[in-house]
Order: sequence, then C-alpha cells, then structure tokens
Amino acid sequence: LASFFRNTYGPTGAFNAKPFEGSRSWAGARPELRAIGHDSNGIAAHMGLLRRFIKVGEVDLLVAELGLYGVRPDLEGLGISHSLRVMYPVLQQLGVPFGFGAVRHALQRHVERFGRHFPAAVLSGIRVRSTLPDARLDLPPTRMEDVLVVVLPVGSAMSDWPTATLIDRNGPEL
Repeated sequence: LASFFRNTYGPTGAFNAKPFEGSRSWAGARPELRAIGHDSNGIAAHMGLLRRFIKVGEVDLLVAELGLYGVRPDLEGLGISHSLRVMYPVLQQLGVPFGFGAVRHALQRHVERFGRHFPAAVLSGIRVRSTLPDARLDLPPTRMEDVLVVVLPVGSAMSDWPTATLIDRNGPEL
C-alpha cells in the first residue's frame, strides 16, 4: 500500500508522497476500514474510512470520514464512483448519518462527477481545521485549510447537515 500511495500521490508533488516513505500506508489518522481494489496488475484503488466526531460550527456530529483515496494512474477516471459504490453499503451498516471528506479545489470537477450516482453535496466556503499528525516544534499544532467539503448523506438527509463556515476535525486528516 505504501508503494501504491507513493506512486499515486507522487505525480501531484513530492511532498504528497512523503508521508508514505518506508512502509507507512496512512498520511494522518490511521483508517479504521479500507476498501482496496485489485486487478491483475496489483492494487488498483484504495479508500479509507474513519468514524469520528467532527464539530460543524457549534454542532458535534458523527461522520465516517472518507479519505486516502487513490486510483492507479492507468485507471484514472474509473475509480471514485466504483469506490463509493463499494463503500456506501459499509457506511449504511456502520449507521453513520453522513460520509464526510475534504478535497483540494482542483478536484472539484472530479468529485462532482460521482454526485450523479450518489446524493452527495460538494460544499465550498468552509475552512477545515485539523491537528498535525506528528508533533513538530517548528509548526503550530493545528492547520486550517480552505478546501471543498464533500458530504454524503447516509442515515440522515442532507437538510440535517449543519450550516457553518468552520469544521473542526478534532484530530488529523485521514
């Protein structure tokens, strides 16, 4: 998995592949569950999941954070919808009200595509605060990001998602 992430995230910048040096297969928080797709060429896709309480504005909310998404470069364009199709029944079994993720603005068109198959919402104008995965004396303990927030209603309706301009992950990103 570490090699898969280095090869998948490396082309987007050497810094993005750095957390996966050696045999580490997570960048921030360690996933609770993983969906790993294989084919005759090895690992084809990956998506991680971690149940946690996040704070959306003033509301504490249980979510299944989805992250560590990757698809092998030769399969790009085929992966996220298939990954969510596999993960959605798992989210239902876990009984979470929402799936939650955060992505860079450059991926907006990419994540909006899977909204055709799922009742997902892509929200902008929301800052997400996370703790750093490793303690560093030269950096503050938290990081604020202006990202796109992806919300996937599972056990609740999208209208139940709180309106806010700040989400606190209460831990490192997945």
